[in-house]
Amino acid sequence: MRSFEINGPHVREHDALAPLALPGACSGGSYLWISLTREEFRAQLDTVQDILQSLCGTQLVDLHVLDLLNDQLPSHYDYTSIYDVLVMRRLATHPGSMGALPQAPAQGDTGGAPEGPSLLKRIDTRPVGFAVFDRVLLSVHPEDGAVRDAYASKLLAAGTPGMAVAPAPDGRPASKRLPTGPADLMLRLVNQIVDGYLELRREMTRQIDHWQAELIDVRSRFSNWGALMQARQSLHKLDEICEDQRGAIQDWIDALETLPTPDDPAERRERELVMIRSRDVYEHIERVLHHVRRLEQNAETAVQMHFSVQSHRTNDIMRVLTALTAVFLPLNLIAGIFGMNFEFIPLVHKADGFWIAMGAMGVTAVVLVVVFWRKRYLARTAR
Repeated sequence: MRSFEINGPHVREHDALAPLALPGACSGGSYLWISLTREEFRAQLDTVQDILQSLCGTQLVDLHVLDLLNDQLPSHYDYTSIYDVLVMRRLATHPGSMGALPQAPAQGDTGGAPEGPSLLKRIDTRPVGFAVFDRVLLSVHPEDGAVRDAYASKLLAAGTPGMAVAPAPDGRPASKRLPTGPADLMLRLVNQIVDGYLELRREMTRQIDHWQAELIDVRSRFSNWGALMQARQSLHKLDEICEDQRGAIQDWIDALETLPTPDDPAERRERELVMIRSRDVYEHIERVLHHVRRLEQNAETAVQMHFSVQSHRTNDIMRVLTALTAVFLPLNLIAGIFGMNFEFIPLVHKADGFWIAMGAMGVTAVVLVVVFWRKRYLARTAR
């Protein structure tokens, strides 16, 4: 459990929740970020409800409490007249999940396992729930709390003068500007969740390239179809996760657009910043979704090319065998004629008859080979 009070440029972390439920515990210009795991939220539900009642004048609806406690809930958005609820599924980081896997071997690297990379077999996600009030952001995380702890360190660094803020994963310098409100803070956490999927793009591309190299290589005997099907199913699962995320953020944006425009310039500016950040998160989800679908298409194309290459190779083999059979058919005919049990057959009783027949058979074979070679029935196939 971690709770933060944000007041302008200052950030303060509280050690316990109970004192925050007392009247006047938080100043009028500040807001709270209460972050708990699901077990902590279940155990301290009454305290959290008291804090919400004290600061916001309302409590969470029972159905929304069940949503926040549900570990299998897909990404979705819901709202009341006082608060909003948003659930986003993030990548799991427990041992055995994709966060702990080694990098896939590069294309052409033969040092990897014969069955191929395993990243796409183990995509696992966990839901993170947010309840956004005017003065409180309540977030419910899985047991590891990786997203919460990662952003909490940035938040504390941004609220401490002279303390450096870690750069973003893509190398961009991190902003020391604190969130203007619970909605802004929630969107920054959601953006960090989505960026976790963006970081997978390079690894997923290398994984699919590995499969393509194995499928298209005519010298390989690809047989690990089970692993390939698991990879395709994982990509399809990731596609569904991103679709749910996109729908949830789109519903959030639609809800924001229906709100009346504030009269105060500061509030209007804050609303515009929230809309800009919401559209930025939506664009990030679109990028992940586009990349996943392209990888699905590449995997399907690689499978089709594999069967096309195998069919072409089989046709080449059958063409050569057919041409060789056609070469030896006349020779079998000649041998069959001289093998008839007739008493009078030309050349049978001559001393040089055997050599005449062998010469005729040799000339026939050479002529047929030359004809088939010129027609490219026996052409060498480039590898």
